[in-house]
Amino acid sequence: MNKLVTKVKTDNENSARKGVMEDMFYDFNRSRVQVYRMNFIRGLFFGFGSVIGGTLVVGVIVWLLSLFVDLPGGIGNFVQYVVDVVKHR
Repeated sequence: MNKLVTKVKTDNENSARKGVMEDMFYDFNRSRVQVYRMNFIRGLFFGFGSVIGGTLVVGVIVWLLSLFVDLPGGIGNFVQYVVDVVKHR
């Protein structure tokens, strides 16, 4: 019986929180057009940031690989090949 009471209380609290969040959302965003515009702009910035971030990460990886070009045993040749392929594409 105690578990049932706890579950009912938890469900009531979660429903109340969900209702408050929905009310806050609709208070700030009364128009669907405004919501769509905001999400579109957010998506543009997310995509732009992802491209810039990915470019920087690849650039840093190529730079780090170029530091290991002088390794003996054929590893340096392989690293040089990878660096050349990335730079020329």
